[in-house]
Amino acid sequence: MLLLLPTSLSAQAPHFVQGREHPALIVDGVPYLALGVQANNSSNYPAMLETVWPVVREIGANTLLMPIAWEQVEPEEGHFDFAFLDTLLAEARANDVRLVLLWYGAFKNTSAAYAPQWVKTDGARFPRMRHLDGRAHYALSPHSAATRAADAHAFAQVMQHLARHDPQHTVIMVQVQNEIGSYDLARDHAPEAATQFAGPIPQELAEGLGITRQSWEAAFGPRAEQFFTSWYMARYVEEVAQAGLSHWELPILVNAALGDPYTDEAGNIGPSGGPNWNALPIWRIAAPSVDAYGPDIYTRDADAVAAFLDHYAADDWPLLVPEIGNAPEYARFIWPALGRGAVLFSPFGMDRSGYSNYPLGATALDEDTLAAFSAPYRLLADAGSDWARIAMAYPTWGTARGNDGSDQTHTMGRWQLTAKYARWQFGQDEWTWLESDPHPLAEAPVGGALVAQLDADTFLVTGRHVRIEFDLAQAEAGEHAQLLEAQEGSFVNGEWIMRRRWNGDQIDYGFNFGDQPIWLRVEMGTYR
Repeated sequence: MLLLLPTSLSAQAPHFVQGREHPALIVDGVPYLALGVQANNSSNYPAMLETVWPVVREIGANTLLMPIAWEQVEPEEGHFDFAFLDTLLAEARANDVRLVLLWYGAFKNTSAAYAPQWVKTDGARFPRMRHLDGRAHYALSPHSAATRAADAHAFAQVMQHLARHDPQHTVIMVQVQNEIGSYDLARDHAPEAATQFAGPIPQELAEGLGITRQSWEAAFGPRAEQFFTSWYMARYVEEVAQAGLSHWELPILVNAALGDPYTDEAGNIGPSGGPNWNALPIWRIAAPSVDAYGPDIYTRDADAVAAFLDHYAADDWPLLVPEIGNAPEYARFIWPALGRGAVLFSPFGMDRSGYSNYPLGATALDEDTLAAFSAPYRLLADAGSDWARIAMAYPTWGTARGNDGSDQTHTMGRWQLTAKYARWQFGQDEWTWLESDPHPLAEAPVGGALVAQLDADTFLVTGRHVRIEFDLAQAEAGEHAQLLEAQEGSFVNGEWIMRRRWNGDQIDYGFNFGDQPIWLRVEMGTYR
């Protein structure tokens, strides 16, 4: 069975296209699934790369997310240093790994930490946001034309350097700023910003939202200050992005520090002005050059993770997870991410530098931690382009073990799929005649599944520490579900190659996926 799409895809610069079901990232003319790792922040120096590549290889990643800091590119104003970037490009090519560059400009986790000293120390030229009483806030002001221009000029130099030194597109995407926004201050109260807040919302914003042009408070009520800051943070990013894109075309990503996954009513929206899910309509109007917004996920709450993924995949936008915790329990979230069409998934802090951001992530990158990510990565590495093509064109479903470990169901056409966790590969829950030990993963936050529906009755299925069962969603009188065939196999040059058929014990109790995921091509049918 050939699973390649007949669609002709451009072999030009990396870019996004909209598929029949999900968007896809096109690299070298074909859909690309970025199995990423992000290095620790301070591993962005040549001497530290020897701590990065072993982890990339060990878990089977094909993409490295790496910071490029304004302070290292332009340590003195007007004097540029691309030594690290050149080293990174050369070593990425030697390791056959693609890159997503993270531009740490004026905003890194909302602060000016990675801006050059000549920016940090000149508060008159590069002003900070101001509190209502006039005190300086820690974050640089997005309203400053001088800061925007300097940041944009430096980023433009980076992109111009890529245009000269990366014609093969080792770099497939660039993230502009990092978790932009402002904590502990909803908006800038400096005179210029205060005047802008007192005036009407921009005409462009009013037209984009389909509302009357009015004051910020009249338009947005309790979210007025947040959305005001969102507009100007997004305009800041747009100016920086446009400066770079004028030299070299690459997809632009903006990542988000997150708030409450369900509501913004209590004001838990992450940093004010950032691309939290509730502010995405503002950002998309203010920053049209941005191709994708990615949630940085540091919650182990499976329901919250699903909600964040739904927010950022909505309205046919590309879904990317540029940061997720690197503890083993986060690895299961790759399945619901891919099931929603994700084109990038990347745990954070994946190097041997010795740094740990526990309790957000793992205490250490031990064997079990790396294995949690390497198991799905190694399965997907050999089929990344195949899965990306499938996700473009066919309905998909992905799920991870929830907070209570209960069964999960999903309907695809006339079939109901059920994911079950902490089951032995043999036997049924209702058996009482045969004793068995408690399952060792009964309380463990692991397990998940990924499914694509190739036609009405044919499915591609994989997963880890999960049992998948098929049944008719609504059976007609006398109609019963039956398995026609289950092929275990793999993809070779876009073609499905069977290794063996599952039958007997392997299918009598659902499809059971253990520690090492495999691909199954399942064809269902009925009998009367």
